[in-house]
Amino acid sequence: MGSLLAGCSTHRPDTSAPALACFQNLPAAADPRTVGEKIAANFLLRPHATNRASGFIIYPEVCTAYGALRFAHEIGDTNLQAQLVHRYDDLFPTAGNPLIPAANNVDSHVFGTVPLEIYLLQGGQPYLELGQGIADLQWVNPRADGLTRETRFWIDDMFMITAVQLQAYRATHDAKYLDRAANEMVAYLDKLQKPNGLFFHGLDIPFYWGRGNGWFAVGMAEMLSTLPSDHPQYSRILAGYRQMMAALKQYQSPSGLWRQLLDDDQSWVETSSTGMFTFALIQGVKHGWLNAAEYGDCARRGWIGLCGYVNADGNVREICVGTNQSKDKQFYLDRPRSVGDLHGQAPVLWCAWALLAN
Repeated sequence: MGSLLAGCSTHRPDTSAPALACFQNLPAAADPRTVGEKIAANFLLRPHATNRASGFIIYPEVCTAYGALRFAHEIGDTNLQAQLVHRYDDLFPTAGNPLIPAANNVDSHVFGTVPLEIYLLQGGQPYLELGQGIADLQWVNPRADGLTRETRFWIDDMFMITAVQLQAYRATHDAKYLDRAANEMVAYLDKLQKPNGLFFHGLDIPFYWGRGNGWFAVGMAEMLSTLPSDHPQYSRILAGYRQMMAALKQYQSPSGLWRQLLDDDQSWVETSSTGMFTFALIQGVKHGWLNAAEYGDCARRGWIGLCGYVNADGNVREICVGTNQSKDKQFYLDRPRSVGDLHGQAPVLWCAWALLAN
């Protein structure tokens, strides 16, 4: 078994080959295939996670399904992939289906990510039409500056808005979707990123909440994985991403995890944010956006630390429950901690997929 402290084996910057060495010889408990299979099996045992009032599928399930589908495809497990797809057979017919979120907001429209992922994996016009329709609905009657009417400048949006637009681009290769996502992200970066590279939870909420920052980190990593390097917004997004990763490296706790409030070393370590940051770092090291010698061990320690919070049933511990904005610091410190909340399950699957992907 590899040592937790065994870092990259080279100091050559920004190439993919040495990055892989950072993620080899992992401890048995941190084997990405084993951990991913455990989390995916746990997900399949659950009923749909739905809104109590409306009955529609909520975004934490969307994020988990997205990760599980990518993971199943990466390991070549056609049976697991089929079971995951079958989970969403009841979406059709779509007309009036209470499982499909109907509200016009970011948390509802990210749902389109799942049918588009199924389409990307196996085809099927109904999946494309459902997902693309949601992506288009998000941009009906845009603002004068071209941004979606759903723009509210909450940091969570940088996954919720951009994910479905990126998926629509991946499925159709229509550049309008890519441009929407990239322009939206640059607007958020320009307005919200602080000089230290991190993000307050809201415009007037002066706290660096872990999972909120996690959404932005994952959103930028997803964007950079698809955005061509000659796109007009690529350099700005890459700069914002690197600035954030440098800050995260500074605030990583000795355990490898990050905290509920990132800059408060008395705050409790929290796993959903850790999973998101680790995913963003893994992607950066593997794609060469980050120097492997500088960031490889940071990503490695995040993953190994995170795996220590996955129990035998595939439930992740120390997950902050759903959290609104507050001007009271104690509100964040006192948030309930959950076991198995999908906010925390999803990022583990993202990391497992990213570690295994070529």
